[in-house]
Amino acid sequence: MSETTAARRVLHTEAATMRFGGVTAVNNLNVEVFEGEIVALIGPNGAGKTTAFNLITGVYTPTEGKVFFAPGRSGEAPQAETEITGKKADAITRMGMARTFQNIRLFKTQTVFENILIGQHLHIKSGLFSAVLGIGHKEEKAMRERADELLQLLGLDHVRNEPCASLPYGLQRKLEIARALATNPTLLLLDEPAAGMNPQETVELTDFIRDIRSRFSLSVLMIEHHMDLVMDISDRIYVLDFGQTIAAGTPAEIQNNPRVIEAYLGVDADA
Repeated sequence: MSETTAARRVLHTEAATMRFGGVTAVNNLNVEVFEGEIVALIGPNGAGKTTAFNLITGVYTPTEGKVFFAPGRSGEAPQAETEITGKKADAITRMGMARTFQNIRLFKTQTVFENILIGQHLHIKSGLFSAVLGIGHKEEKAMRERADELLQLLGLDHVRNEPCASLPYGLQRKLEIARALATNPTLLLLDEPAAGMNPQETVELTDFIRDIRSRFSLSVLMIEHHMDLVMDISDRIYVLDFGQTIAAGTPAEIQNNPRVIEAYLGVDADA
């Protein structure tokens, strides 16, 4: 996207801090994501990136600071920012925030179709009483149709009935993102989506993320170590080191930032 200042802010943290005993994993985190953006969170191993994701998605409650989320997507009536600090992860997901994980967490013995179907369970309205009366059949039919639609849109319909464990690694990553999309998010958080991928799979993933951002009117926040992908796809980048934000800016600004070069991207050994 071009002008973030003109866009609606969908996520921001205010001085979010997470301490575990005497260790400060994330300190004074101030991150913003605007509608339609792809924002990357990068840094060395142990920099606090996944902890930051856990603060945002409700896995952890910040020791200090706040997290705000504004549900809704382009073309819909805008919704005001809501403080989600301390809300449970399932409640945040229902609001429209979904995530994937560094380690793939598919239901490996279930089929591709079943995994997409499971992704919709948070939005089920039918209870036991309505199921006994058969009222839930219409909802189940709609969920199955939605799962089939997602499989076709995302190019997974050819493996619809395959067990997840039998899929190539790249397709498993793609399926995990598809399952997150089944929750109907407006903000998608991707935790190292290119981890373990070969160069061709990474190129395909880059195109895939761009496509779903446009197709589903998403905003995206991602953690990634693959610098080619980050620099190619990101509108803005935040850099963490030892839990602190040491830089924020466009890919060009980050590539030329001396602190980032020293802490993460590497320096010339002969310099």
